Amino acid sequence: MPRTRQRLSAAQLAAWTRLLHAHSALTRALERQLKDEHGLTLSDYDVLVQLAQAPGRRLRPAELARVVLLTRSGVTRLVQGLEHAGLVERVACPEDQRGSLVRLTAHGRAVLRHASRTHLDGVRELFGERFDETELRTLAQLLDRVLDDPEPIPAPG
Repeated sequence: MPRTRQRLSAAQLAAWTRLLHAHSALTRALERQLKDEHGLTLSDYDVLVQLAQAPGRRLRPAELARVVLLTRSGVTRLVQGLEHAGLVERVACPEDQRGSLVRLTAHGRAVLRHASRTHLDGVRELFGERFDETELRTLAQLLDRVLDDPEPIPAPG
């Protein structure tokens, strides 16, 4: 059965537009902070975070592409830059001699530690401090409605 085309209501369009503008403004500001202070893009930072959280601090390139929401070719280019900077390295995959893994280096962990402070301070300043705790929980619950697999909201502390 074909779907009927309906226009967005004024409220739907306004909310959608504001969500897109807020996301864009926040990511630009956070990226600028990371770039200025650590020479990292948000995608670089995301790769370092994902590797830091992975078992053995390493992932197959295909797994890395999936968790950072980039194409395999996009991850390949990004990893090459991080590798050149000494933040990650390619290592042989013990389970598959033809495959390789991307592993976070000690230097990458140190850069990530410093960049995480900058990033979290930016998130707190640009986003978190603009709402009270009740508003943040409500916002998280509202956004859960558009996510397929939302993260559980932590209980108030």
